[in-house]
Amino acid sequence: MSRQVVLDTETTGLDPKNGHRIIEIGALELVNRRLTGGRYHVYINPQRFIDPGAIKVHGLTNDFLADKPLFGNIVDDLLKFIDGAELIIHNAPFDVGFLNHEFALLAPNPRRVEDHCQVFDTLPYARKAHPGQRNSLDALCKRYDVDNSDRTLHGALIDAELLAHVYLAMTGGQGRLFADPKSQTTTDSAAPEAVSTLAKADYKVVQASDAELSAHQAYLQFLSKQS
Repeated sequence: MSRQVVLDTETTGLDPKNGHRIIEIGALELVNRRLTGGRYHVYINPQRFIDPGAIKVHGLTNDFLADKPLFGNIVDDLLKFIDGAELIIHNAPFDVGFLNHEFALLAPNPRRVEDHCQVFDTLPYARKAHPGQRNSLDALCKRYDVDNSDRTLHGALIDAELLAHVYLAMTGGQGRLFADPKSQTTTDSAAPEAVSTLAKADYKVVQASDAELSAHQAYLQFLSKQS
């Protein structure tokens, strides 16, 4: 069984070296390239002020986060959800750097994301697949026909969902394949509901006839002679 977790974070600012902290984590589970409905979502009290520029990006305020748990209170649940999985992250050094910073603050026994998970960064993958083009999450949603019309602000859970669809389309053309919602397993201490459940599609496989295969082979031979 191949288990992956698509993960995104929101933060108080851009650099943990300047004391910035994680304020939201959203993650969705993939098993054998299918979204199972399993998810992890939490808002976190950062115990510091959020940069005004960051608030414009995600809309989360200190007042909203004042009664949310501290990172140390949620770390065990987070690790239980991601342990042993391959993490799918867009611009992984940002999120992994913040997570490792949070782990380091829990000394004397700090942990590292790399001790629990492998990490697949979709940003360099997209840059290699689409050189010279914009490869932000919004740009990739447009390129792979992933509906992001509800994304008026950044949010860890909605961004994880969009990234899951982009990742599946970008790496194999398979997306929007949710399991039966009745079988969902959820760990969620968040307020707004951000994940839509989509029905599993049944696809009809149509085999080419002998005549069509022969015509196709003849056309390939024609192209070979022309080139």
